[in-house]
Amino acid sequence: MDPYRWSWDADALVVIPGLAAAYAIALTRFPAPRRRIVCLVTGCVLMLAVQITPLDTLALHYLLVMHLLQNVVLAEWGPLLVVAGLTPRMARELERIPGVRTLTHPFVALPVWLGVYYAWHVPALYDAALRHQWTILHLEHGTYFAAGCLLWWPVVHGERSSGAKAVYLCGAFVLGSPLGLLLALLPHGVYDFYAGVPRLWGLSQLSDQQIAGVTMASEQAVVFFAAAALYIRRFFDEESGADRYRVPEVRRGSPRSP
Repeated sequence: MDPYRWSWDADALVVIPGLAAAYAIALTRFPAPRRRIVCLVTGCVLMLAVQITPLDTLALHYLLVMHLLQNVVLAEWGPLLVVAGLTPRMARELERIPGVRTLTHPFVALPVWLGVYYAWHVPALYDAALRHQWTILHLEHGTYFAAGCLLWWPVVHGERSSGAKAVYLCGAFVLGSPLGLLLALLPHGVYDFYAGVPRLWGLSQLSDQQIAGVTMASEQAVVFFAAAALYIRRFFDEESGADRYRVPEVRRGSPRSP
């Protein structure tokens, strides 16, 4: 098989354009500023790119590092951009669906995302998804995206303070990053599927896994800490604004000016 051939994933070519079409229909009722439209379109293009370009062929037949990159886009970057593309009115309408407010609560959303992320990296499930790409792999990708949307919902559309959102994002990094570090530090390959594939770019199975683990942990550090820094700055701006309008208290018993 040509490792650089395009992969015409039927699900990606139907589901992602379908998502974009649903958003376009929603815009007729809930207009959105250009920046939100750009976010959603960019998210759809990214998710489509990692499933139909040669990156998909490399990910599913040759290199673990490419597969982890694909997973990162489907579980983190794509969902973030899609959720950011929704206007507050769209978000409130979606929250009317039974169960959505519960699932998007921070104490539910973060454990669900972590559970999905870690579960699909268990060697037995990971290998099964790669060996059954028309069934289990599509389930993996779908749950990655859904869990990613839950993860980012409390950050983008939640009503908690900026400080609380920053803590949430730091918690997501602290709890999620050990997976990449573990893959980078293990002295042997953990996924049998990649033990039998043709080697590319002079990478052994172990070196491929180590690069993949470091890349995954580094990516999460950049994304989560950048987002946390944004909300920390907002927190200090909000505090500065509150101090500006706070009336100084007069101590009891202090002498009055003549």
